[in-house]
Amino acid sequence: MSAPTLPRDYPERLVLADEVHARPYEALETPEVAAYVAVLVEPDERPAERAHLVALCERFGVTPPPESSNHFRGVFGPVRLKWERHGEFSAYTAFFRGAGEPPQAASALAALPADWVAAIPGRTIAAAEAALVPAAPDPPDPAALAARFRGNVVVGAEIGDGAGLAYTDFRIHPDGFVRFLVVDRSLTPRQAGRMMQRLFEIEAYRVMALLALPIARREGPRVVEIERSLATLTDAMARDSGADEALLGQLSFLAAQVESALAASQYRFGASRAYYDLVRARIAELRERRIPGLQTIEEFMSRRLAPAMATCESVSRRLGGMSERVARASSLLSTRVDIARERQNQALLASMDRRARMQLRLQQTVEGLSIAAITYYVVGLVGYAVKALRSAGAPLDVDLVVGVAIPVVAALAALGLRHVKRRIVGRPEA
Repeated sequence: MSAPTLPRDYPERLVLADEVHARPYEALETPEVAAYVAVLVEPDERPAERAHLVALCERFGVTPPPESSNHFRGVFGPVRLKWERHGEFSAYTAFFRGAGEPPQAASALAALPADWVAAIPGRTIAAAEAALVPAAPDPPDPAALAARFRGNVVVGAEIGDGAGLAYTDFRIHPDGFVRFLVVDRSLTPRQAGRMMQRLFEIEAYRVMALLALPIARREGPRVVEIERSLATLTDAMARDSGADEALLGQLSFLAAQVESALAASQYRFGASRAYYDLVRARIAELRERRIPGLQTIEEFMSRRLAPAMATCESVSRRLGGMSERVARASSLLSTRVDIARERQNQALLASMDRRARMQLRLQQTVEGLSIAAITYYVVGLVGYAVKALRSAGAPLDVDLVVGVAIPVVAALAALGLRHVKRRIVGRPEA
């Protein structure tokens, strides 16, 4: 029976299906050492990053990664190198397999060209070295552990439900690396690779999560100052001092400060929360068991990293809450200012209405005077005309004609002014 023909694929189907298989863990054989370096890479440095990796491949005759690849692994002499590109940083992990007791983990990077390692694009945000060693019949000697970690307080636990042990001090040593020691009791090669990778990622994500802490410390005093200013302004609003427009201007300035702080910090705070969640997820994947006398990695992070994350979260929440409070206060004050302006507009309209009525009365008075003036002058002209006709021999009584002309002229003048006013008022532009 032939296989059924499927509908055409979604354009990204294969890419999405392969995503869960991307970045497979390295299989490690005990004893082995690894060095991990995470570098912050700016977007404009991405092309140089790939070119740098291609240059290493050309040195050793290794096939370079495809143009669109976000991860790559290759063998460069005695070293296996894995490169992974993440959202903000890129990670390089070098593995060196030794015989018997492994050498120092830094030798995994030392086997690569020193000039190439030093010229890796970006800025180092995390560097760690780890040694995978076989389990001895007896537990590790506390003195030997102290010597390996330069006398620092050691954190450790059984991992993989007891299949191995992991120790670290989470301190940057003089060579720039944080050190891990993984003791293999019954780890499979893939399991050992997963555990090693999780330890490295805990270190990288821990530092990435802490990038928000300096911002929180810097914004903390600024938040306190803005909160005080907001309290002062809202108190002045409650007293209704009458300077609402001035208060609105100050609130607008305060809102600009809050939005500036939000714009400068919210991306970093959001990324910090995401990285912190990844740290906790990687710790859970270690499946720790307590070693008597030692803090587990989870306890160490809960005591040291969680307070820093709580500080960042607190500042982030305060900024968000303050933005909402400023918006509410601005809305309330704007409403009050609008109401006051409406009252002023109503008073202005009432005043304009009074002025219009007064002007109308004045206009009517002027119209009456105009009719009287027109009548006076026209009647005067009629009187002159009648006198001239009488002188010419016409039998006319001047006083009678003038008396009769007065109401006629007054009526005609009134009708004429009324007609003119109607013509003017009837025009659209009037």
